[in-house]
Amino acid sequence: MVTHFKVSGHLACGHHGANLSSSTDLKSVKCRSCRNTDAFKEAQRDRRNAARRTARKAKSPHVATDWRGAWTEHLTAMPGTHRLPRGFGGQPSV
Repeated sequence: MVTHFKVSGHLACGHHGANLSSSTDLKSVKCRSCRNTDAFKEAQRDRRNAARRTARKAKSPHVATDWRGAWTEHLTAMPGTHRLPRGFGGQPSV
């Protein structure tokens, strides 16, 4: 038996009937016409992108680095008097 893709109360392929089986699960849809509609392809794309987003979030959390503090420490550790770049006000030299 062919399973159709159901979108907001109607079938994506446009068929009508009380005895037609339908599903919102993308893997169980067997109707070729439903699988070729824009609604089905968009649902597949949204599901794939959501899976990629969750995998990316679980993979490595984004950590903000304090580059300014690290650069100040780097310049402080250097021998001699070295000037700090613009934007580091209040410290003419290290």
